[in-house]
Amino acid sequence: MANNVKQITKSQGNYLSIVGDTYRIIIPGKQTNGEFAMIDMLIPPHGGPGPHAHESFHESFYVVDGEVEFKTEEGKSIAKKGDTITIPKGGAIHSFKNVSNGLAHLLCTVVPAGLDDFFEEIGTPLQEGEFLPPPPLDENAVKKLMAIAKKYGQVVYPPDYLD
Repeated sequence: MANNVKQITKSQGNYLSIVGDTYRIIIPGKQTNGEFAMIDMLIPPHGGPGPHAHESFHESFYVVDGEVEFKTEEGKSIAKKGDTITIPKGGAIHSFKNVSNGLAHLLCTVVPAGLDDFFEEIGTPLQEGEFLPPPPLDENAVKKLMAIAKKYGQVVYPPDYLD
């Protein structure tokens, strides 16, 4: 049985704008039979997703650069360059925000895959190095996001849920 070792270069992967952040799907679940996915995340100052939960997969974040505040119902912590945050399976409500003045850079791994498919559906394609402002979230946009999130086993909470 042959092992198919694969190199993924910096320029490969789909770039997507998600809530004003730029995510690159480095390894989609389609390439791993759904076993895992890897996502490169660039978060501008004050950027990051609001509170959400996903019961069916484990999520790990490695901080390549910057300072990111992670919030859960248990409290908050600041993750800095070289730190790793893990969100285990089971649906812990969490969010994160870049609290530095520069760009924060995270590598996110999800086991099993699926979050990448969610991002593909809600994201806006863009080019490497490009950032779009966060889209306005009126009532209809929030309802649509919640419905898509549910389809992928996620729950989206109000922005101030963890405050």
